[in-house]
Order: sequence, then C-alpha cells, then structure tokens
Amino acid sequence: MSLSIRNQLPGTVTSVTPGEVMATVKVRLDAGGEITAAVTLEAVQELGLASGSTVRALVKSTEVSLATGPVDGLSIRNQLPGTVTGVTTGGAMASVKVQVAGGELTSAITRDAVTDLGLAAGSEVVALIKSTEVSLSNA
Repeated sequence: MSLSIRNQLPGTVTSVTPGEVMATVKVRLDAGGEITAAVTLEAVQELGLASGSTVRALVKSTEVSLATGPVDGLSIRNQLPGTVTGVTTGGAMASVKVQVAGGELTSAITRDAVTDLGLAAGSEVVALIKSTEVSLSNA
C-alpha cells in the first residue's frame, strides 16, 4: 500500500500503556530516539501491538512543527532534535527536511516561519509532534 504520508519512521514498540479508550505506545526508532503515539485501544488490538512489535510511526508533514531549541513547559511529548538538510519555499508555504535520529522528517510550515526562524541547511532545530498526531502501522 502506498501512502501520501511522507514521514514514515521504522521502530520497535517498547511499551503500551492502556487507558479506557486510548493507549500510549512508545516506539524506539531504529536509528535511535523515541516517539510516543496515542492511539485507540481498538488499534492496539487490531495491530497486535506489544513490546517488541516492529512498526512504522507515520506523521503528516503538516503536523510537524519546528523550534530552534528545546521547549520547556509544553505538553507535546515528541521533541526530536535534528538538523535541517533542505528548505524549499513557495509563495506562502515551505517544505523543510530535517534529519533526526531514526530518519528524516518533512515539515510543512509557512514561508514566514522559515524566515522568522532563520532556517537553512545546517540549522539545528527540534521537531515537535503531538502524540495524537502519530499513527502506527505494522512494519
């Protein structure tokens, strides 16, 4: 199956913490780093997720925000440090490629944000992704 989601990071489930309807699933990315997904209990069961399961963490590029450094006092669980490898700008939007432990992420942000943050190849950034915006698939 082909997907339009550009960000697909392979990893292994390290823990599943169930709640009444949702669960948090921690994934150790293949090249290092960790990402947390909040998914339904139904999805956990259908995918057979358990510690040791191999998965792909999927994140739409529009759900990847960028900061120029770590951010304290924030509810966003996934803060992945990385380096900008490329920036493509259009009239209003930009596509920013970021190398993180575990792979490469693409972030779709406004052109103004690229300018305000001074983003260019080589810039150090932190990719911010809410756990509710991370989907999982079997690897």
